[in-house]
Amino acid sequence: MSARRLLPRPDPSLLVLSSLAGGPKHGYALMKDVEAFAQVTLGPGTVFGCLARLEERGLVEALEAVDRRHPYMLTAAGALALSEQLSELERVTEAGSRRLGAMWGLLRDGPDRAQT
Repeated sequence: MSARRLLPRPDPSLLVLSSLAGGPKHGYALMKDVEAFAQVTLGPGTVFGCLARLEERGLVEALEAVDRRHPYMLTAAGALALSEQLSELERVTEAGSRRLGAMWGLLRDGPDRAQT
């Protein structure tokens, strides 16, 4: 974690489910998609371990292999779980952003002079 980063990166399960919400993908395509939309690099061990756990929970489903590639798709239960997680994150993000906006005016050093 960098000195600037307060919290760890998003959970790999959230990233994988978010990627699969865009349609079925095999592991490599999933890694590239996550890198593109979240600027997070997930290694193969992380992705395939995550897919195995999500499949055990019924949140993703393995599809028939195509040319040695094993695509996965989101299940209805996975879509519901993702929706619930995103709603929770959205509530926190909205409240934090609203409160931060009100706080900037009260800070002596203001947002332009805040430590980076």
